[in-house]
This record gives sequence, C-alpha cells and structure tokens, in this order.
Amino acid sequence: MKRILLLGGVTEALAIARTLGPQHIYSLAGIGRVPTDLRCQVRVGGFGGAEGLAQYIREQGVDLLLDATHPYAAQISQNAATAARLSGIACWALRRPAWQPQPGDDWREVSGWAELIETLKPFRRPLFTLGREPLQHLDEIPAEQFWTLRALDVYPGNERCEVIGARGPFLIDDERALFESRNIDVLISKNSGSSATEPKLEVARERGVPVIVLKRPVLPGVDREFGSVADVLEALSMPGIR
Repeated sequence: MKRILLLGGVTEALAIARTLGPQHIYSLAGIGRVPTDLRCQVRVGGFGGAEGLAQYIREQGVDLLLDATHPYAAQISQNAATAARLSGIACWALRRPAWQPQPGDDWREVSGWAELIETLKPFRRPLFTLGREPLQHLDEIPAEQFWTLRALDVYPGNERCEVIGARGPFLIDDERALFESRNIDVLISKNSGSSATEPKLEVARERGVPVIVLKRPVLPGVDREFGSVADVLEALSMPGIR
C-alpha cells in the first residue's frame, strides 16, 4: 500500500481527500478554510520550495505525490514535479479541463497584468474574479473606472473599488443580481474550469458582457494526468495503490 501526499487547493482535491485513510496526508497552503472532518492527516503551510517538499516526502515515507492544486498554481505544480523526481516517486496530477467559449461569448485572452490593463481601458465597471492579485493595484485605478473585486475574504478597498468576500459555488440568479446592481460592463476571470464559478460566464453571455480571460500557465509534465475526480479515484483503487 502506497502512502499518498495530496496537494490540495480546489474543490476536487477535497473530494479526493474525503476518500483517504489515516496513513495519507492532505496538504493545504493555508488560504481558505481547513476541513476538520477528514480521516486522513491534514497539513497546512508551505514546504520551502521543491527541495523542501522533497525532504518532507523522504521524511514522511511518501510513495505517491498527487497534485490537485489550482490550474494557475504553476509554481506549486512545478515544485511538485521536481520534488517527486528528486525523491524518486511518481507524480500524478488532476488537471481540470479549461472552459471553452460558447456561441455568444466575447472572450479576450491576455497573458498578464499589463496586457489585462490595456484591454480594460475602454470599460468603466469591471468585475474582477482573480482572487487577491488586483488588491496590489488599487492605487492604479483610472479615475473613470470603478472596480468590483470578488475574493474569498473581504479586504479593504478604496473610493474607486469595492471588495466582496464570497465563496463558491455561485448561483446564477445571484450572479445576475451582482452584474445588474453594479452595472458590470466587463468580467475579468481566470480560466479555472470550475463548475462552481461557471455561472458568471453564463451571465456575461446573457448580457453581452465581454470577458477578459487570463491565459492558463504552462504546467510541468507528470507521470499520469487526470481530468476528473472519478478518473483519479479509479486509478487510486488499483491494487497496490491504497
């Protein structure tokens, strides 16, 4: 039986963690709520890069590293792949399929913050759903714009920015009300592929609101890659895994 280290950070990771027994470890970076109802061990905090993670893997006798972090957590995924290689163990990854634009969508893909801000210039009432990153740029908001930021927790805004603390899944009627009440004319989103946050895209489509999409980072190759929780659980059920 292999000892699994599961790197979490998305809803699907928690679903996998709920199937793990006491010998396995579920690791979280510490952002958001920490579950208290799991049978497996829960570890909170960083490892100190790839070498620190590799040392932890050796110390804990981990046999399989399972990366189920966010699609945009590129550095963590790179550290995971490197640490597994340094430790001589397999690295598996759950990689959510990206959203694909549908008929009626107006998507504008950008590669980074500078390109995003340039694309944002014609708009006045953007809704940011990028997490905490825009908080670093509150003093750069043009006088003609008012930003609405949605993050996991409430943070201070300013006279041209309101920060909303909210956690998915989001209901489509609530998203409609949000767009309507704040007169949103552009949505800024990562392509997370999560069904929990997809309703915002449906509302943007309904209202003819453009979506500025932050391009997904390139993630490292791993020994096995999965597109769904069901696929991961099927692989974990194989003899000798757990």
